[in-house]
Parts: sequence; structure tokens; C-alpha cells
Amino acid sequence: MSETLQFEPVDMERVRMLARLTPGGRIRLMLNARELAVGLLRGQLRHRYPHLSTAEINLKLLEELERADQTRSRFEPVF
Repeated sequence: MSETLQFEPVDMERVRMLARLTPGGRIRLMLNARELAVGLLRGQLRHRYPHLSTAEINLKLLEELERADQTRSRFEPVF
């Protein structure tokens, strides 16, 4: 069965708002997004491994981030 991907229309007001950000504002936004993603991943690991200590969860988190980084780099184009 073929599924057609559908995307929501581009929010031009959001694009304009992002374009007006200073470089520092862009970095802050990126760091906030990263903090959210890491927190969600840490929560998922805590749920999956409730018996592990915080230090062990943090090690698992680093393993997951490393695995994701290695997976991503396999698909980067080579020029």
C-alpha cells in the first residue's frame, strides 16, 4: 500500500520570526531544542531502565547519542 506524505503548509510568520533572530538568539533556540530532546531521551531511558542510577542513565544517554551520531554520519553525502 502506497502512502502519500503530506506536510503542513509553511508558517511564513514563524519563518520571518526566525529570520529576525540574532545569531545568539538562534544558538539559544538550538540549545533549548537540544535540552528538550536530551530530556525526553533521558526520560525514555529512565522508564526503560528504572533500576539504573542517574549516573548509569547518563552513560546510557551518551551511548544513545553516540549511536545516533554514527547512524547519521553514514548517510551524509560524500563529495
